[in-house]
Amino acid sequence: MSAMFRSFSVFNYRIWFFGALISNVGQWMQATALSWVVLTELTDNDAGAMGVTMALQFAPPLLLVGVTGWVADRFERRKLLAITQSLLLVVGVTIGVLILMGVMTLPLMYAFAFALGVIAAFDNPARQAFVSDVVSRENASNAVALNAASFNGARMIGPAVAGVVIVAVGTGWVFLVNGVTFLAMLVALVLIRPGELVPRAKAAGAGRLADGFRYVGKRPDLMVAFAMVFLLGAFGMNFPIFASTMALEFGQNADGYGLLSSILAIGSLTGALLAARRDRARIRVVVAGTALFAVAGAVSAFMPTYWLYAATLMVTGFAVVTTLTTANGYVQTTTDPALRGRVLALYMAILMGGTPIGAPIVGWVAAEYGPRAAILLGAAAAVAAFAVGAVWMLSSGRVRRHESSRFRLTIDETRPLQVVGPAPEEFSDEVAGTTPIRLPLDGRAAEPIAKAEPRRA
Repeated sequence: MSAMFRSFSVFNYRIWFFGALISNVGQWMQATALSWVVLTELTDNDAGAMGVTMALQFAPPLLLVGVTGWVADRFERRKLLAITQSLLLVVGVTIGVLILMGVMTLPLMYAFAFALGVIAAFDNPARQAFVSDVVSRENASNAVALNAASFNGARMIGPAVAGVVIVAVGTGWVFLVNGVTFLAMLVALVLIRPGELVPRAKAAGAGRLADGFRYVGKRPDLMVAFAMVFLLGAFGMNFPIFASTMALEFGQNADGYGLLSSILAIGSLTGALLAARRDRARIRVVVAGTALFAVAGAVSAFMPTYWLYAATLMVTGFAVVTTLTTANGYVQTTTDPALRGRVLALYMAILMGGTPIGAPIVGWVAAEYGPRAAILLGAAAAVAAFAVGAVWMLSSGRVRRHESSRFRLTIDETRPLQVVGPAPEEFSDEVAGTTPIRLPLDGRAAEPIAKAEPRRA
């Protein structure tokens, strides 16, 4: 099996992947319908109301970060996911029924958006950490990237299908279809073999909620990654606002809006698959991704036609998924396994929790100054994220002049602080061949090494 799809050699991951793919299609359909019904049915093209709706969905992960991370580490994640996925199914079907009955109102939709956010606050860290329960540590980065490919493959299908369904039979049916797709995830959780899951790591004193915060506080590399992700998530990733308002500006209907989301996913899927090919996640890729996002966003804001704007979205999608998939993989593969759920909850809270801050601002800018100004605001946030990462890499000494050329730069590996696992890992040729050995710098140690070198040759 190729390196890109090596995680598919694990039975449990194959089941998980395809169940998640079907469920993700439904969730993208629902996300598209939710934004559209708020923008066009419950309000008169009010982008600000869309911003409030997004804020209500993404505020709970930030408000509940300590509790949700602790729950993901404390309880069996497979059973926890069965509960959260069932609740998401019930809420989605209820929204669809109320829309079809013609009794849905904007305040009621706000309440449902908040309910979806509360459930997702528990679902997200458990779902992210569950990947490390399904595959071994050396395949975790690949599994994270393939999850992103599943997510964005669904993004290519879901919004386009939702747009057609909305035009054909109405938004309510989209929510009902989404409820059916949740059954695929529930079936996958039943079919997964518990005996083949990776044993959960436990560490002394790791049961406190604050341990995750203390751990991240001692990891400057994670703090920098979290800062970049926050800026991008708060202001740059408000695609429902960007795409829907730009679709209206170009005179498009719901199907045109859904198509923009699917075109964005083409670049996103490409970025996820390329991330799956890399041997491991590196922060330098996160920094480069924010720079590409800034450029693509700025260019897209000046596109004069619908199709030119759509073309730039492919680059935007590639940049954002490269950034977030790499950041997620880096967090998963370099974090103490006993604290992984709490650290991932903090990561997801920062990524999604920035939306309650940024989405209302972006929505207000789009309503007052037009969608192009809102897109430029997102690009400016990406520039700030790139500056954070670039300054840290320079100040930490990771970027330096190449030893053999004065006009070239080299970037040292960004490695985390010591990671404490539950037990020594098995010997790995790949790890042994790529892990540097620290040598003492005093003359006594250097002399024997220098003498021994000719004999080894």
